[in-house]
Amino acid sequence: MHFPKLERRPELDALRGLFLAWMILVHLPTRFSDFAAQPFGFVSAAEGFVFLSALLVARIYSREHSVDAGGVRRHLWRRSLKIYGYHLALIAFTFTVVAAYAVHVHRLALTNMLDFYLAHPVAGAVGALFLLYCPPLLDILPMYVLFLFLSPVLMSLARRVKWGTVLAGSMALWLGAQFGLKALFDHVLNQVTQLHIPVHETGAFNLFAWQAVWITGLWMGAESARGEVPPNQVPRWAVPVCGALCVFFFLCRYGWLGPHLNWPALGLLVDKWQLGPLRVVNLVAFTIFFWWLRKWVVLLIHHEPFLTMGKASLQVFCAHLFFVFAGLALLYGDMTQLGWRTAIALTAATFVALFFVALREVTKKRAGKNGNGAGSAPAPKTAELTREPALLPVKDEAADLVR
Repeated sequence: MHFPKLERRPELDALRGLFLAWMILVHLPTRFSDFAAQPFGFVSAAEGFVFLSALLVARIYSREHSVDAGGVRRHLWRRSLKIYGYHLALIAFTFTVVAAYAVHVHRLALTNMLDFYLAHPVAGAVGALFLLYCPPLLDILPMYVLFLFLSPVLMSLARRVKWGTVLAGSMALWLGAQFGLKALFDHVLNQVTQLHIPVHETGAFNLFAWQAVWITGLWMGAESARGEVPPNQVPRWAVPVCGALCVFFFLCRYGWLGPHLNWPALGLLVDKWQLGPLRVVNLVAFTIFFWWLRKWVVLLIHHEPFLTMGKASLQVFCAHLFFVFAGLALLYGDMTQLGWRTAIALTAATFVALFFVALREVTKKRAGKNGNGAGSAPAPKTAELTREPALLPVKDEAADLVR
C-alpha cells in the first residue's frame, strides 16, 4: 500500500487547541458556558475533539501499521495505559481532596457530582478503577482509554475486511445505542460485578454511539495518510446543501423557527450524549461545510494560545479540571454559575495557567528530543520506511491526548 510522505500540519494542533479552549469555557461554572455550549447548532467541542484525536491516530500510525502492526499495537496500548494513569490520578484527587472539601464545607455542586461515591464509596472506587463508574467531568478520559486501546484492533480489522465493513458495523452499534443498547449492557455488567452502579453514573457519553465519531475519524485519518481526503470527494452541489442545513440547525438551536423546531421539542433527535439522528446530520453537514471553509478557518485559528495548547492537550485537559473544581467550590447554596467578576477572574486565571502548563510541557518535550538526538546512532534502514524526520514532530506533538 502506498503512503505519500506526510507533512506536518500545525493547524491540526491549533484546531485541537481551539476545541480545548471551547470545552474549558463550557465546563467552567460561569455565564460564558451559556454562550459556549453548542453555539453553532447541535455541534459541540467534544465531537470535534474526539473526531480529530482519532483522525490523528490513524493519520500518524497508518504507515507504520502497514509494516509493523504489532509495534503500533504495543505503542498505542502503552499510550492508553498512560491516559489510564492520568485518569487514576484525577480519580484519587477527586475522591479524597474534592470529596472531603465538598462534605465539610457543604458545597452542593460538588456533592451532587459525587453523590454516588459519597453514598457508596467502595462501589464507587472499584467502579472508577475499572472504568465503570464515571462521575461528571471524569468520563472523558475513560472513553479515550477504551477507544485508543481498540484502535490498533480496528485498524487491523480494516486491513482485512476494508473500512466500509468497519463503518457499517459502527453504524449498527450507533443504531443499537438509539434503542437502549447501553442500558442493556450496563444492566448485564451490574449483574456480573454486583456493583449496582446506576446507568446515569456510568458516564454521560453513550459509548455505543460515540464510537461512531472515533471510527469515522480513524477512517478519515487512514484515508488522508494515503493521500485521499474523503471531503474532497463530496460533489459541489452538496456544499450549499450542507450550508443550508447548518443554518437550519442554527435557527433550531436558538428556537427561531417556532415551538416545534427548537432544542426541547427535538429532544433525543439532537441529544448530545447518544448522538441522536438529527444531530448526526448536523455533524456531517457541519464537517463538510467546515472543510469547504478550511482556508479561512486556518487563518483564524493558526495563532497562540491554540497552537501550544493543542500540542499538550492531555496535560491541559487534566489541569483544567482543577480550575473547574475550584469554580464549583466557590458556588454556594443553589448557585449554578459564578457572578460576573468572579467568572471573569477565574476564566482569565484558568487560561493563563493552562497556557503555561502547555508551554512547559512542549518545552520539556523539545528538550527531551534534542537530548535524545544528540550523539545518537543513525536509525536502521527498516525504521526509515516508517519514520521520516518530518514525521517525528507530528508523532510527538500532534496526538498528545492519545499518547
